[in-house]
Amino acid sequence: MDAQQVFTFGQQGLYILMLVAAPVLIVVLLVGVTISIIQAATQINEATLSFVPKVIAAILTLLVAGPWMMTELVEYIQRTLQSIPSVVG
Repeated sequence: MDAQQVFTFGQQGLYILMLVAAPVLIVVLLVGVTISIIQAATQINEATLSFVPKVIAAILTLLVAGPWMMTELVEYIQRTLQSIPSVVG
């Protein structure tokens, strides 16, 4: 196993990580910005007002995108485990 293979596995792992984390992060970011704009317009400064909608949005996103995320992670792990004999041998 040379350095190029190590970097390739690392690059693939980081790509899958970003791909799987992106839906939840983007939805929570959009909900947070929307709630912040509403708070600024109405001058309501309550911490729980921004926290609760973000948690609900994250849960809903996980319910919708969760099966796809799990499939991507399982396929990546299967590819990695199946490539072990060719890397070692």
